[in-house]
Amino acid sequence: MQLKNKIMMVLFSLIGIIALIYLSWLSFRPVEIVAVHQRNNYSSILVKSFPFTDKGKIDWWLKNKDALKANYDIPKPASYGGFTITIWLFKDGYKEEGKYDRLCFDDMNTKINCIDKNSVFTIRNSKNRGITFTVDDAIYREEENGKIVRLEY
Repeated sequence: MQLKNKIMMVLFSLIGIIALIYLSWLSFRPVEIVAVHQRNNYSSILVKSFPFTDKGKIDWWLKNKDALKANYDIPKPASYGGFTITIWLFKDGYKEEGKYDRLCFDDMNTKINCIDKNSVFTIRNSKNRGITFTVDDAIYREEENGKIVRLEY
């Protein structure tokens, strides 16, 4: 009975190590920006791979916001300063509108200009709240001192 327990312990440890390596690999993959679409003060960034933790997503934005401004001129705030940037996973490429609830981009001169809606992160700037980050079911706000706080409801 002892040998069987030792084998099970080694097996579970091995599975745990493999899972940890896989999660680490997922966390450290570079984000690939496939395309950026702009309409007024709304921007859509299509990406392959994106951090899966709230902290990872917010850190990615904070680290890359200047490069996004320099390379893609986003955000483009409205006259009152508000903007919205949504990060979408770009899994299967562009598709025709066909299916219900696809997001289509008017700035593409083709019928294959839609994606399946799979947003992973949204950054907003508004008069009342300032910069906020929406991740799954949580909303975080960047305070004036740069501190990120989770909003409670």
